[in-house]
Amino acid sequence: MRVLLVEDDDRVAEALVPALTRRGFTVVRQATGRGTLDRLAGIDVVLLDLGLPDMDGVTLCRHIRAASDVAIIVVSARGEIDDRILGLHAGADDYLVKPYDVGELVARVHAVRRRRGDPVSTATAVFEVADVRLDLARHEVTVGGEPVALSRKEFQVFALVVAAGGAVCTRERIIAEVWGRSWAGANRTLDVHVATLRTKLGRPALLETVRGVGYRLNADGP
Repeated sequence: MRVLLVEDDDRVAEALVPALTRRGFTVVRQATGRGTLDRLAGIDVVLLDLGLPDMDGVTLCRHIRAASDVAIIVVSARGEIDDRILGLHAGADDYLVKPYDVGELVARVHAVRRRRGDPVSTATAVFEVADVRLDLARHEVTVGGEPVALSRKEFQVFALVVAAGGAVCTRERIIAEVWGRSWAGANRTLDVHVATLRTKLGRPALLETVRGVGYRLNADGP
């Protein structure tokens, strides 16, 4: 997922860009309001700070919304309710007040994409990897032509990893997409679901663990 970070504070950007990159995002940083519209092509989500040095962030938000249907999340130190309302009325999809937890930001990014109809979660596609077939529309998985009974969350986890096409699905993303929140035991719960998936599919190498990051599809796994 490609993210445009509109943030003038170098310290914030220097901390956030690598944190998001480690979680599987491709991040482009823009330090000023002017020039932002020229960088929207191919962007999935804009993270927009309102305290920009050259123009008002709310005005920029309106300009972005007029030019594109890209998802916009305001990330600002302005935390008053009037500021939030103003940002949302200007076209933002969500509003997060600084300081914030990066995990929460990641969860909100995926939630916004999901609400807006992220192709990964809404496509009526069929994926085939060797003899494993995943049908999103029918909510079915077969191995060697035989149906495999998966729970709803097992199916969602598997669908996210398969639809990523070999790219890493981070733990934060899977937990945010499937469970909608994080908690103290979330990582352990995810590990249990992946272990169950491997057993049910009979293809333990199909879901590859990327230590400390998440999971990815191993097309040579079967």
